[in-house]
Amino acid sequence: MPLFRFGLLFLAFVASVHAAPRSMPEFTRLVEKQGVSVVNISTTQRIKRAPFVWGEEAPNLPDDRPFNDFFRHYFGEGTPDYLDGSSLGSGFIISQDGYILTCAHVVEGASEIIVRLTDRREFSARLVGSDRRSDIALLKIDATGLPSVVIGDPAKLQVGEWVLAIGSPFGFDSSATSGIVSAKGRSLPNENYTPFIQTDVAINPGNSGGPLFNLKGEVVGVNSQIYSRTGGFMGVSFAIPIDVAMRIVQQFKNDGYVRRGWLGVSLQEVTRDLAAAYGMDRPRGALIADILPTGPAARSALRSGDIVLEYNSQSIKRSSDLPPLVGMTPPGKRVRLKVFRRNRGVQTVVLAVGELKEDPPAPPPASRESEQGGRLGLVLGELGPFQRKRQDLEYGINVKGVRAGPARNAGLRPGDVILEVDGKRVKDVPGFHRLMAHAPKGSAAVLRIRRGAVAMFLALRIDG
Repeated sequence: MPLFRFGLLFLAFVASVHAAPRSMPEFTRLVEKQGVSVVNISTTQRIKRAPFVWGEEAPNLPDDRPFNDFFRHYFGEGTPDYLDGSSLGSGFIISQDGYILTCAHVVEGASEIIVRLTDRREFSARLVGSDRRSDIALLKIDATGLPSVVIGDPAKLQVGEWVLAIGSPFGFDSSATSGIVSAKGRSLPNENYTPFIQTDVAINPGNSGGPLFNLKGEVVGVNSQIYSRTGGFMGVSFAIPIDVAMRIVQQFKNDGYVRRGWLGVSLQEVTRDLAAAYGMDRPRGALIADILPTGPAARSALRSGDIVLEYNSQSIKRSSDLPPLVGMTPPGKRVRLKVFRRNRGVQTVVLAVGELKEDPPAPPPASRESEQGGRLGLVLGELGPFQRKRQDLEYGINVKGVRAGPARNAGLRPGDVILEVDGKRVKDVPGFHRLMAHAPKGSAAVLRIRRGAVAMFLALRIDG
């Protein structure tokens, strides 16, 4: 009897060994069939030359100084204000008449876009539309009868499912890498309107804009970015779901730009302690931490402290679930929210979704005299009436530039608005300098700033 059992176990072991290879995915046919629809994208950009800095400014060389012509040629007079730069990326053909999908950062600032197909044909591409918030761009080349991809359904993707990326990492055309879906619906900093697909597929510079395929050969995502401490692949990459990308493509074709829904609220996660304090059976939903005074939510029955459980009958499990749903809602549409209100239970709120306004264009470069930045490394400017109205600001000043120094160490960025210094309002640039002058040397001043729609505090250390 023991010998019989051993025989059964041995046969089971042999069967499992022979079955293992059959369970691994087979990518060769997928690459052969779908690889022809993946393209290489190269761009030329006009990059503004950074001024040469010797200490605070370029050296003032006397006419008879040795090597005077050398320094002037390479660091001063005679050097062009703009230089030509180039970048590489990937894309894929979504229709036979020449529409190509890629990432916005691949073609950002490009003066020329060249698309190369797998058969080595090259085309000059026209930019139909680009959306930095979603990192999606649509190109058009003058060609017909092109091999196009099959669009899949990211909603059917399961965590652990095999996926394949094809692109041009470091310029190596038609490179295929595989992995699994690590997670879905990821929300990244400053990218909360896109529910990213996280994978462990090897993505490197040049892969951006390329397709992510499922085993059926359908495109389920657009490879966009990686998480890395070194600049190279570290096992965590993110793709934009193809349904999100195709909705943006349709808006590019119809309107030439992207319109997004907006509620005008700040959200935070519902922790276990907060759920218990609200009397909820488990943590779920999106907690409304703040309501902007001029947003659509302020004109509704929503209140700060409400927990959104459903948005138009779609369940909200985490706070990151809500922004993508709102962003995909056409502005002006009336939606129904089911919220949990402390001591009141479940309530229903109906409101009209507003339109998310994009950030105003970056201010023009400051003059040479105003670029010095002083001891803090800050280039500051006043708020204009348009920005005050758009961002609903009564006071504050603009951070127009940040150089090496205490401000950069504190985490300040160009585009930030400084609202307060140590609890005191900043009304203008001279007022900011007066407040900083009164800050104790060798300590840190606490700055309250606005970055986009988010307010935060930073500690700006003052050197003695």
